[in-house]
Amino acid sequence: MCFVYPGGLSVLWYQLAPEGVMSALGTNEQGLSSNEATTRQATAGENVISVRKTPAWLRFLKQFKDPMSVILLATAIVTGMLTVFGAHLLPDTLVILSVVVLNACVGYYLEGKAENAIEALKSMMVPECMVRRDGGLLRIPSKDLVPGDIVELEGGDKIPADVRFIRLHNAQVDESSLTGESVPVTKNTDLIEGENVVPGDQKNMGFSGTYLTQGTAKAVVVEIGDNTVFGQIAGMVKASAAHATPLQRKLGRFIKTLIIAIMSIGAVNFVSGIMLGYAISYSLLGAISLIVAAIPEMLPALVTAVLAKSSNAMAKQNAIVSNLPAAETLGATSVICSDKTGTLTENRMTVTNAFTAGQGFEVSGVGYDVTGHFSRDGARTDPDTNPSLRRLLEVGFFCNNAHLSDEGKSIGDPTEIALMIAGAKAHLNKDQVRRIEEIPFDSATKYMAVLADCNGERYIFVKGAPEIVLEMCSRTTDPQGNEQPLQSDEYVEAAKGFARQALRTLGFAFKRVAPDHADLLHQDLHDLSFAGLQGMIDPPKDSAIQAVANCKSAGIRTVMVTGDHPLTAQAVAKQLGIPAHRVLSGTELNEIDQRALQQEVEEVSVFARVAPEHKQQIAEALQANGHVVAMTGDGVNDAPALKQADIGVAMGREGTEVARQAADMVLADDNFATIVTAVEEGRHAWRNLQKAILYTLPTNAAQALLIMGAILMAAFVPIFGERFVLEPIQILWINLLDSLLLTLPLMMEPKERGLLSQPPRDAKANIIDLLFIQRVILIGTAISIPGFLVYHYFGSPAIVDGQVVDPLLLTQAQTAAFWAILFAHFGYVFSARSIHRSVFTFSPFSNRWLLAGVVASISIRLIPTFVPATSSWFKTEDFPIEWWPLILACFLPSLIAIEGDKYLRQKRSYNTAAIASAEQKA
Repeated sequence: MCFVYPGGLSVLWYQLAPEGVMSALGTNEQGLSSNEATTRQATAGENVISVRKTPAWLRFLKQFKDPMSVILLATAIVTGMLTVFGAHLLPDTLVILSVVVLNACVGYYLEGKAENAIEALKSMMVPECMVRRDGGLLRIPSKDLVPGDIVELEGGDKIPADVRFIRLHNAQVDESSLTGESVPVTKNTDLIEGENVVPGDQKNMGFSGTYLTQGTAKAVVVEIGDNTVFGQIAGMVKASAAHATPLQRKLGRFIKTLIIAIMSIGAVNFVSGIMLGYAISYSLLGAISLIVAAIPEMLPALVTAVLAKSSNAMAKQNAIVSNLPAAETLGATSVICSDKTGTLTENRMTVTNAFTAGQGFEVSGVGYDVTGHFSRDGARTDPDTNPSLRRLLEVGFFCNNAHLSDEGKSIGDPTEIALMIAGAKAHLNKDQVRRIEEIPFDSATKYMAVLADCNGERYIFVKGAPEIVLEMCSRTTDPQGNEQPLQSDEYVEAAKGFARQALRTLGFAFKRVAPDHADLLHQDLHDLSFAGLQGMIDPPKDSAIQAVANCKSAGIRTVMVTGDHPLTAQAVAKQLGIPAHRVLSGTELNEIDQRALQQEVEEVSVFARVAPEHKQQIAEALQANGHVVAMTGDGVNDAPALKQADIGVAMGREGTEVARQAADMVLADDNFATIVTAVEEGRHAWRNLQKAILYTLPTNAAQALLIMGAILMAAFVPIFGERFVLEPIQILWINLLDSLLLTLPLMMEPKERGLLSQPPRDAKANIIDLLFIQRVILIGTAISIPGFLVYHYFGSPAIVDGQVVDPLLLTQAQTAAFWAILFAHFGYVFSARSIHRSVFTFSPFSNRWLLAGVVASISIRLIPTFVPATSSWFKTEDFPIEWWPLILACFLPSLIAIEGDKYLRQKRSYNTAAIASAEQKA
């Protein structure tokens, strides 16, 4: 990785010795002078992330540019103008404007999330730091740092800028927020050879926003502000404009097509009226009425309602959706790119294997669970009956600075916590010993030693790198705990076996000393007895293993993308059931182009030692191949990829605020299995959307056909030249009440079985398909024809010799048609509860919301009957009771039509399957 000095000097800092870095920056260990710092700050800029925010008013105005908003605004303007001229379309105008403003507010909120992520990044900057200037040590605001400054750090300090270490003492840095690696990294000042070295491998560098977990450090500042790794991440987050989800893209195409079709039909209707000799006013009113009838004004609100319901269901399953379209996107997801640490794994180093006296043991239990047990070859073993195993656990337990409380909470280094937990599983207690002296762990010596008093006997306990500890030993123990000469080969082979499993392996040794031995020196660490090896790893969650299997059965591929070591990633992937025959590293990713990466992502499912930009590139490559990509993450390094993916999923417990703000969904329990549950909800949401659209559009089409038919038939049937079958206000009334009382209850349908046993739907498939077109024509016709017939049958006597002799009868006929269309809608909506299954295969009482909606719909339409003063609002009149049998019969045509269509489709599908089966057998 190449860091570029803002003043123009380009240096591969990690390849320079500390003296070379300071020489290149024109500084020394006494630091810069105040004048030098002031001069550099004028040219380099302040140590802040300086991504500008988009003005709030501009973000709000941008929400009105999508096609649906434009056409709805245009329709509102036209209906408003017609209202001025007495067309009584004010309710239409107000409803349409309300829908547009509501959608704009939702979009405004969602677009601000990227900038919230950048604000969260800024909050990670360290407010103050210790710096050497003018030969003295000063505390200054971190924003005043410049390249060349010398900073001094102690355990617990955050690193204020990207720095090159020049002096270290036992320093370890927690870089998990940047690289995803769960274990603190031991830093050094050595040169690093090679190019394109990812941050996780830059052991001589410290990065802004990470922190020292122990030790002390002196370092020279090499990058500040936007040029730091965190600053570059902020730039990538800002540059990754929020991508439209598959649903948004589908709806966008659908709405554009729908608008073009409706406007074209409206224009044809207007021209037809003129050509047939009607007055311009009549033809214009017909065209406007058709547009009002056909445009699904409430569709955006219905989509929002469907997604909101799905989001609420996901929230109950610990998946918090912050971007509503994401609630459905998971249902279309074909690839889930998951971080390893904390998402697929426990994020708790755990001792899983031990080896002593020629015996290998497995250790159960993960994380802070102290109820695990030990087993050998599948048989449970009690450490109290195996002295060599107990001694091994004692050394790791007592040569340890971690603390385990009675509540099971642990404090300390993750490796030492793992050893402490392993000892607790053997019922060890720190009260059993008294520590007298300690040699702390040092990255140079690679071991730690303690002198302890155990019931009046004194022991030296040592833990460290196996090869280092073995050199200190001349003896070992047999299974009974008796000492014997050391044969190191078997331990070396065991350590290699642990390494092949990607286990972090430590060696342990002990020596009994005189009761009055009071000092502990490095010279005392010889002629020890080797106790054995303990291997640990951050193990996969049991729920994650099952979740990966569930994803596979659902046609979803799981890809691991981690900053951890390739061997560790490969070992964990195999345990999870993720194909891991090949692992691609960040260094290898730097050497291939985008086209080659598109090929690799189809074959490789494990990526390790990746940098932030790699995660983003992997998501882009998968998307370029036509996949719908979900990306999980918890660290700062994940933010750009979370923005790039079709749906970003952040961890709620261990995740950083930066990741949560960049994501579309937050897992409250940090559990990968929760994603699978959310996938099922997402697929359920898509089914509900299909039902809503396949109900709304055919019924709207029926009303449009009523207007078109009236224009076309007026020359032959006089009644249609006097009035339309429905008035515009009645059309709007039907649209609004249908949306609220009939379409919304369709979303309350119980979840269909087998959603996770089906592959994800084709991301390229459009909403307008053959099924959609057929249903619109079929149902539109089945609803409009009864409306025509009822209006014509009851209203024709009002026309004599082409003259209206009874205006009241025409209004009654319109009211009867109004009710007839309502019952035709009822006939369709009950069958619309399932796209493919017959209405007779499920209980009519399983969706009580729909039953309540039908009752409410009838009750509201009876208001003009019981409150006569409201009749003029909706242009309705009471009609004779003997008309009701024919009106109620209008329930049947739409029901018969849709059930017949389902039956024919199922029969054709069955025949196709039978033919395919026969051909296969042949």
